[in-house]
Amino acid sequence: MNALIIGGETILPGESKKIDLQVVRLYTDTEVKMPVYVKRSRKSGPIVFVSAAVHGDELNGIEIIRRLIRRSSLKLTKGTLIFVPMVNVYGVLNQSRYMPDRRDLNRVFPGSARGSLAGRLADIFLTEIVSKCDYGIDLHTGAIHRSNLPQIRANLDDVETREMAKIFGVPVLLNSNLRDGSLRESAVEHGVKILLYEAGEALRFDELSIRAGEKGILNILAHLGMIRKKISLNKKIVPFIAYSSSWIRADTSGFVRDRVQIGDQVAKNQVLAEVGDAFGEVQSQVLASREGIVIGKQNIPLVQEGDAMFHIAYFKESDEVAGNIGDLADNLLDS
Repeated sequence: MNALIIGGETILPGESKKIDLQVVRLYTDTEVKMPVYVKRSRKSGPIVFVSAAVHGDELNGIEIIRRLIRRSSLKLTKGTLIFVPMVNVYGVLNQSRYMPDRRDLNRVFPGSARGSLAGRLADIFLTEIVSKCDYGIDLHTGAIHRSNLPQIRANLDDVETREMAKIFGVPVLLNSNLRDGSLRESAVEHGVKILLYEAGEALRFDELSIRAGEKGILNILAHLGMIRKKISLNKKIVPFIAYSSSWIRADTSGFVRDRVQIGDQVAKNQVLAEVGDAFGEVQSQVLASREGIVIGKQNIPLVQEGDAMFHIAYFKESDEVAGNIGDLADNLLDS
């Protein structure tokens, strides 16, 4: 088992080490560093990274990683685990999704050592962390004023990736195409099997989402044989794959009164929300275009014409998915 080198730091088999991976020096002469925690077994095995805050305002993943690092029972029997709680350190500092150059870090991979600020950060993360791994789990939330139901997005056409997605242990799996410039796309090009976990809302901690993410990561590590732990799946929860989804948009501007919530099953032409004017008159109803499950929604009760309001995933077994979502909440929040 060879030494692992990250940012010039050598981590030997059996070692655990905190690393400050230098990213860049700002014009204030301040050094910006990416925190990295590496945990290695003495026995060779898979190398797995778990990353959060690629979008700097998505905080649930940071808390998931914090809890895993502090978990005394997390003892590796083989392989290497690399935690990166804050990839976009600039965004976390400014409570912003974006980089200081207003670029979305998850659209500039693989980046370039001589490119933009975002491009340089992407290049460092890809070169120093991702390219050295076999597997990855990237943690996300909804954007500002939007919530996502706990879900896994991945290339489910790949057999091994699909099996990992099921093992993670959330009810909804979304077969998601690779986006140009995304971390997932670059990871796959480096031969890394990667899952993207989406849950909760930006700039908020959500206990259900945090617990589901922590438990899911432990399930993956157990599946890979890296920890001695039984895979903790609620037998009632059977993951369902959605091969399509869409956002339902507002056709008028106004004040919103929601009629459905995250995780609800909806029927075709069901009223999802009402949009009214400042005098209390209903101006329009937002309708579901077909049967499905609400896996994401905006939270602010104001809407402009054309705004995305509800993200609906489509399944053949919508009623069973809705039941599993309730079982997930009962299982995690009662434990």
